[in-house]
Parts: sequence; C-alpha cells; structure tokens
Amino acid sequence: MKKIVLIPTYNEKENISSIINTVLSFKSNYHILVIDDGSPDGTADIVRSIISEHPDRVFIECRAGKLGLGTAYIHGFKWALKNNFDYIIEMDADFSHDPKDLDRLCAACDEGADVAVGSRYVKGGTTENWPLDRKIYSQGGSAYTRIITGMPVKDPTAGFVCYKNKVLSSMNLDNIKFIGYAFQIEMKFASWRLGFKIKEVPIKFIDRKIGVSKMSKGIIKEAILGVLNMQWLYITGKFIKLIKKVDA
Repeated sequence: MKKIVLIPTYNEKENISSIINTVLSFKSNYHILVIDDGSPDGTADIVRSIISEHPDRVFIECRAGKLGLGTAYIHGFKWALKNNFDYIIEMDADFSHDPKDLDRLCAACDEGADVAVGSRYVKGGTTENWPLDRKIYSQGGSAYTRIITGMPVKDPTAGFVCYKNKVLSSMNLDNIKFIGYAFQIEMKFASWRLGFKIKEVPIKFIDRKIGVSKMSKGIIKEAILGVLNMQWLYITGKFIKLIKKVDA
C-alpha cells in the first residue's frame, strides 16, 4: 500500500522539520506532502531542504497566500489521487497528532474501515493541555453535529484521518466548500452518506506547544451554520447529487 501524509502549513517553521523527520523515521515508509500557503516565516524553504535529501518521499505544493485548511486538503487529495496513493492521511504539523498513531489509523483501514478517524471522544481517547473554553466548543460542537445530522461519529471535527483512495475518488471534491472545522465535518458526512465505513481510533490530542493556533470565531460560526446547511441539502436530496462524482 502506498501511503501519504498530507500536512498543511502556514508559519510552521518551528515544527515542520521535526514532524517530517519523525514520520520519515518509521518503518512503514510513509510519503509526505506539505501544502504550504505562502508562509512568510520560511516554512517552505525548510521543506525544500529536506526534499533535497529525500526526493522520493517528501514533496511540497506551494500556494499563493493563506487560502484555508479545507482548500489545502482538497489540493492535497487531488495531488495524492493523481499520484495513485492508496491511503491518504490528514495530519497537523504541530504534533497535536502523535505520528506514532499513523500505523494505528492505517491498521484500521487494513481491517476493513474505509475512513479511520483519530478520535478524542471514543473510549480511550483524550485531550491534553486544553483550556476549558476549547473543551466546551469542541465537545459541544461534536454533540450538536451528531444531533443535527444523525452521523454516528463521536469526533466529527477530528483532523487526524486516513482515507482509502476509493473514498476520495468517489467524491466531487470541487463541491466540498467549507474551510475550517466544517470541512472536517463535511468530509465525514459525505463519506458516511456515500455508504463508506467509518471507524474511530482512540488517540490523545495534545494542544500545540509551539506556534499559534488557527482557531477563530469565524471558523466556529462556519461549523454551526455548515452543519445545518449540509443536513438541509441531504433532506432536500441535493447533497448526494453535489458530492458524488459522476463519470463522464
């Protein structure tokens, strides 16, 4: 199985070298694609220096300006599909997601899952170093999403996810419209509504120790309204038509 880890970046010079080298150290032979949104701190230059040493395993796609997490992942998905990767994994650059859990996510897909979600809210999952307000936003948002959509995923905003190629290949990725947490929800909702099997794998999520969080009130608002919009589109029969890829 060809496996690739997608890492979106914006001003991650403190973390990017360590996260890439950690992933490269594993025996599972992961490839890495960094999608950098024009980081002014030199993140892309650090990645290029690593590429010079690992040209067959590390890649970078540079975009002009800060265009958002969701569009970065869509860019990465398309690149990974074009290059025939079997397992396509989302992961943060800041060690909030423990790279050691990559093998566990892939193992869940080996065992029959189509989408493996690194989950904070199933038995065995947890968070560390989170302020109270973030716990409230996250857990409240997860409960709200389950109530509105009925989706059987306890951590729908999770950003540590492994997709099988066939899941992403079945979607019209150009019609995934959300950017922040709503993007993560939309991808899981689309996978579920298209009939794919989702399995949650317990992880420990550790709040970043270096760098600045990308959380904002706008992202939270997008998630709240986005969930309502997705469910309305599904009820009216439009969601599947928008999201399902139709072969020409």
